[in-house]
Amino acid sequence: MRFDHVGVATRDGDALADLFGSLFDTPVAHRETFDGLDVTFLDVGDGYLELLEPRTDEGPIARYLDGRGPGLHHVALATDDVESALDAARAAGVETVDDSPRPGAWGHDVAFLHPDSTGGVLVELVEHA
Repeated sequence: MRFDHVGVATRDGDALADLFGSLFDTPVAHRETFDGLDVTFLDVGDGYLELLEPRTDEGPIARYLDGRGPGLHHVALATDDVESALDAARAAGVETVDDSPRPGAWGHDVAFLHPDSTGGVLVELVEHA
């Protein structure tokens, strides 16, 4: 596995992209609307900052913002086989959010590990398309 990205929940993805671009010279690598979110990936060299802005007041990112406010949402690790990574996590006693991989942003297959089993960190497993 290798680092892929950090997901950041925000109410204003454009403003945060502009701020990070100014502060850290992080160009926009990809933008899309996916699963009720405006998603912006900023290139930080060996990975990305993924800015997650909900388009409605519904959904997991909107609920996260309502409960916790803006900030770090998840850490993503890239794997060559997300299904095998899920099986290995379950075999190690880790609770999973997803029973099987699902479509994610940028056309990737993804699955999440529950933060109760991973030191309080929501972990996303990413298999690039």
